[in-house]
Amino acid sequence: MAASDRSSVRFDVSDPDFIADPYSVLNAIRESTPIFWNESTGQWMITRFADVATTLRDRRLGREYTHRFSHADFGRPEPDGRWASFHSHEQWSLLALEPPDHTRLRRLVQKVFTPRAVVGLADGIRATSDRLLDRCAERGTFDLLTDYAQPFSIEVICSMLGVPVRDSQSLLDWSHAIVKMYELDGDDLTKRTADRAAGEFIAYTRDLIRHKREHPDGLLVSQLARVEDDGDTLTEAEIVSTTMVLLEAGHEATVNTLGNGFRALMHHPDQWARLTAGEVEAKAAIEELLRWDSPLQMFERWVLDEGVEIAGQQIALGEEVAMLFGSAQRDPRRFDDPDRFDIGRNDASHIGFGGGIHFCIGAPLARLELATSLENIVRRFPGLSLVDEPRYHPTFVIRGLEELLLSTS
Repeated sequence: MAASDRSSVRFDVSDPDFIADPYSVLNAIRESTPIFWNESTGQWMITRFADVATTLRDRRLGREYTHRFSHADFGRPEPDGRWASFHSHEQWSLLALEPPDHTRLRRLVQKVFTPRAVVGLADGIRATSDRLLDRCAERGTFDLLTDYAQPFSIEVICSMLGVPVRDSQSLLDWSHAIVKMYELDGDDLTKRTADRAAGEFIAYTRDLIRHKREHPDGLLVSQLARVEDDGDTLTEAEIVSTTMVLLEAGHEATVNTLGNGFRALMHHPDQWARLTAGEVEAKAAIEELLRWDSPLQMFERWVLDEGVEIAGQQIALGEEVAMLFGSAQRDPRRFDDPDRFDIGRNDASHIGFGGGIHFCIGAPLARLELATSLENIVRRFPGLSLVDEPRYHPTFVIRGLEELLLSTS
């Protein structure tokens, strides 16, 4: 397929049937072509695991281009000034930066966001899980998302960052609004709401940093304000973006993995039985939860050099590629019988946490949260059952349920 002969394959992210089950459509597209031009978004979309994994690690592509090119160079308009707060929120995000800024910022963050720091949270994570599950047990029927996963994930990340848990509802509201900016079909109302949320979140985080400088507590935000490496420190803007992305990514990924994963478990009682019988450990099962119904369906990068070819397709300098994670995670070239939900698969080499230099810095924390949650729920509620069939949020890039009503008996 020559770039000048761009044949277009379509899928409709506004179609409720596609949102309910994107995989039948994505499977058909993946088996028909490894890469296609999406006319509606102006992107090359990559469908197969090997190509996605390679593209994630290809340094000729980047999450941004302004460190090397102007918007005019790429034939792109200047950022819309109406969404200035959102762009400010993104400016120093680890998910958006490229070297050398990404290398410097990630090195400094990793000095405080360490494996040892995550392990040190284990007892607190289990205690938080137990306390919230006590409330779920009292109710008998509960919403896994609002009664457990959301307060659990936000309390854990707040405790690590040193953010007051009393502010968790505001943090949740800001996060839910901001992540809608990453969707393919956001309207102006959605963008206004996201930009307002970003502005409020930035102001809150700046106040938090000032408080931590005056009253250091040894937790992550306080440490970010003090971290130093060969005389290099983080600016306030960098700390703001880092704090916000850790809160947003840490919350959204954990909640949606638990929601999507428990829906899958309730639809596959044979797999639930493997857990309750102790045949499969929770830390192994969560890898299948991350693969089978990916909470992140798409990740984008820009082509920064001439001569890039993906799946036999020449991609021009300045063009954007979108890696379809949900499609890649169901690729039979990589996973045996990929549409089968198998909690014993225990394949941690999936791309649920991305890859390359943008591999999720919070993956160890997410895995600990997920494994603790799954282990505790299995132990306490072996007779768990689905009350009503849930609906997915009408979004594609960030895939998650509106609610998940479960009964403990």
